[in-house]
Amino acid sequence: MAVALLPFAGKGQNNANVQPSSLAVHLIFNDFTSAANVRATSLGTVLKNREFGKIGNMAPGLAFNYLKGINSLMDLSVNLAGSFLDYPFSKRTALGSDHLLLESDLSFRGKLISHNSLINPYLQGGIGVSKYKNYYSAFLPIGTGLQVNVSKTAFILLSAQYRVPITELSSHHFYWGLGFGGSLGKKEVKKAARSEEHTSELQ
Repeated sequence: MAVALLPFAGKGQNNANVQPSSLAVHLIFNDFTSAANVRATSLGTVLKNREFGKIGNMAPGLAFNYLKGINSLMDLSVNLAGSFLDYPFSKRTALGSDHLLLESDLSFRGKLISHNSLINPYLQGGIGVSKYKNYYSAFLPIGTGLQVNVSKTAFILLSAQYRVPITELSSHHFYWGLGFGGSLGKKEVKKAARSEEHTSELQ
């Protein structure tokens, strides 16, 4: 339903302030260990003992991310991520070997300022599904991020999420990402630039 509404979402707004259709590639890190430590004690204790966010305890992977602005302060995000790890199931023993974990989610990014700002922080939330061998599960990705627009067509993304399981076998984990993205096609970018120039002339 959200996808069906996209062609109409930006009407009546300055397109220069709306995220154009974009694709990003992310280096990601799934951190189950920090999440388990926090749940076993507390965030303060984990930070004090320096048990939070250790790279060696994380599973690296890659993610592909499609973005489309709904309006100047809201974007739709579709993400597909993959990493190899020995998944720590919540209610059964791990398999003892690494296998591919696929996670896909649909979420919305609520931005604090309009798209064309150089640095753009945002909050993000949605729903996702995952597949690990023959096991399927669902989760809620909740987090924050920062988009740095290095040009009119290219940007850098920093993201941090806490993925909350909503099915029996899935586990809590942190999801960290560093991405590089760009707008899809020149036509939409040129249209946004003309809209911005027209707005400037009217002022």
